[in-house]
Amino acid sequence: MRARKVLIFAFCLTIIAIFFFASGLSAQNITLGLSISEGEVRDFYLSISSYFKVPEARILEIQKSYRLADEELPVVFFIAARARVEPVAVLNLRVKGMSWWDISVHFGLSPEIFFIPVGLVRIGPPYGRAYGYYHQYRQQKTWGKVILNDVDVVNLVNLRFISEHHQIPPERVMEMRGRGEKFLDIHDKIIKEKGQSEASDKDKSKDQPVKKTKRKK
Repeated sequence: MRARKVLIFAFCLTIIAIFFFASGLSAQNITLGLSISEGEVRDFYLSISSYFKVPEARILEIQKSYRLADEELPVVFFIAARARVEPVAVLNLRVKGMSWWDISVHFGLSPEIFFIPVGLVRIGPPYGRAYGYYHQYRQQKTWGKVILNDVDVVNLVNLRFISEHHQIPPERVMEMRGRGEKFLDIHDKIIKEKGQSEASDKDKSKDQPVKKTKRKK
């Protein structure tokens, strides 16, 4: 009788352990799903996928394998596309400790690829220094003197990526970045603004009276 009670008690403990283990896995999966596949991060990845024409699964794979910051992902695909190499070729050099600038030089890329024309007379941080180089050396045609640090490259690539993908003036992105906003937040804000604008346009079209066409007698 005693042995039977021990067996029943052990069985109950086993069931409880399995329940908590499964619950832990479920919670972990939910957490991972939210952080990767939903919200502003997912929207950012979807835009990268669309702009650079790469599968979203490939972006997730690279982010996990190389533990890159989200804002560095466009840099990888941008340099790879311009150099006409696989993203892994760029990442292998990055792992060796090379800067984004050194990697672009390694592939023979011109500094000009990082800059998008803007209509601002005075450009503030964090773009002022880089665009100072741009205006000075572009006129002198001495691009070899330009040296961009990692922060410059990340700022410039995301500026081009976000403004071109969403077809908005780059000055708008510069303005938000100048206030210290992160690129994921900038991207999310632009998506919401576009959604509100499209919804407003639809409402206006509904309010407009339908013109009746007269039938010919």
